[in-house]
Amino acid sequence: MNIPGNLKYTKDHEWIRVEGETGYVGITDFAQGELGDIVFVEIETVGETLGKGEVFGTIEAVKTVSDMFMPVSGEILEMNGEIEATPDVVNKDPYGKGWMIKVRIQDMSELDELLTPEAYKSLLGA
Repeated sequence: MNIPGNLKYTKDHEWIRVEGETGYVGITDFAQGELGDIVFVEIETVGETLGKGEVFGTIEAVKTVSDMFMPVSGEILEMNGEIEATPDVVNKDPYGKGWMIKVRIQDMSELDELLTPEAYKSLLGA
């Protein structure tokens, strides 16, 4: 299982990569594996400011539909256009080309409440 060391994680299996005051958010390798083949991603919150833990979109797989939650509070600046056209990129590259949204982080201290890679591994029992 792939758990990159440069990311922070949520208990709901989202990750965030921070670049300055911006964060890229996606779902973890574990989450995409549990969901199975991803067929559709719906994100209608671009331009909105959401709080930590709020739903920013849904992801549909052959087996189920699942909500995706904000790891931190912030304004959603952009959705990854590539996942709209080819949602299975999330299965192939969840930490790279399969990112979901770009966020302007409101409160950097919220990052401290997220899981480290080691804590996320423990959560999964890995």
